[in-house]
Amino acid sequence: MYKEFFGLRANPFNVNPDPRYLFLTRHTEEALACLTYGIQSRKGFVLLTGEVGTGKTTLINKLMEWLRLQQVATAFIFNSRMDAPQLLDYMMADFGVPCDGLSKSQLLQRLYNWLLDRYRAGETAVLVVDEAQNLSDEVLEEIRMLTNLETFTEKLLQIVLVGQTELEQRLKQPQLRQLRQRLTLRAKTHPFNLEETKSYITQRLRIAGSNGEPIFDSDSTVAIFRYSLGIPRIINLLCEHCLVSAFVDQKKTVSAEIADSVARDFDLSDGNASAAMMAPVPPSEKFDLVEALRTLATLADRLRQSEPQNLPKERKL
Repeated sequence: MYKEFFGLRANPFNVNPDPRYLFLTRHTEEALACLTYGIQSRKGFVLLTGEVGTGKTTLINKLMEWLRLQQVATAFIFNSRMDAPQLLDYMMADFGVPCDGLSKSQLLQRLYNWLLDRYRAGETAVLVVDEAQNLSDEVLEEIRMLTNLETFTEKLLQIVLVGQTELEQRLKQPQLRQLRQRLTLRAKTHPFNLEETKSYITQRLRIAGSNGEPIFDSDSTVAIFRYSLGIPRIINLLCEHCLVSAFVDQKKTVSAEIADSVARDFDLSDGNASAAMMAPVPPSEKFDLVEALRTLATLADRLRQSEPQNLPKERKL
């Protein structure tokens, strides 16, 4: 609707986790380096956590893109509501290892032989589990047991657990201490600071075809940072609605007034966001703000899903 008006080839603030739009801050680079090092070094277990909307899935998609370029066998679990047998079946299917009609012991033996063949060929296999904070203790224990597939010196299967910050708390529970002890590397995603937010908006516009002419003025990016708390998903949401609003008003530049108006539409104009960036937030207030942002992000995803699509949806990676 507004792409032609602003001279863009694509929607710059689509909430889909497109790895082309991965913005490399210092924290993001460290997280990506941690994941790739853990896989290349056969560390076995790597953990990636971060608050909702901070780009974990986009980062994982970038990792998966790199793994495919390296011709590494991958399995990606994106439905965390599976039980243990379902998870094993899906993993085997994603690896391309036939397992129909096999008992669990036969399935694990076939997986071990397949992993051993890859190891002897100098190759590896990677299992990525997204939204891992929702997994049951039984499934988490099953995943831990997969790390027992090893030689005397190497782990045959590399596992990346990805989840929200609640996953870190779950792993502190006594019944999961064996899993916690096997986590050799930990990576985290973080919200952006003000300068990163400005650069993030600029980069996404450039990738989408902007000719470099400023679309968001300086005051509007400050306002977007203030309301979003530097969380990429909320930045995308606010920026897209700002572009729509500017297009409706036939304005080539997004002003702070437009950003304020959009924030009010999403109940982010009551001063909570501004106060949060100016002073430390008490734990109780911070919890309420995080919950509000989660609700906002969920609403945005539902609105996306309800829109008619011209192209078939791809599976979320």
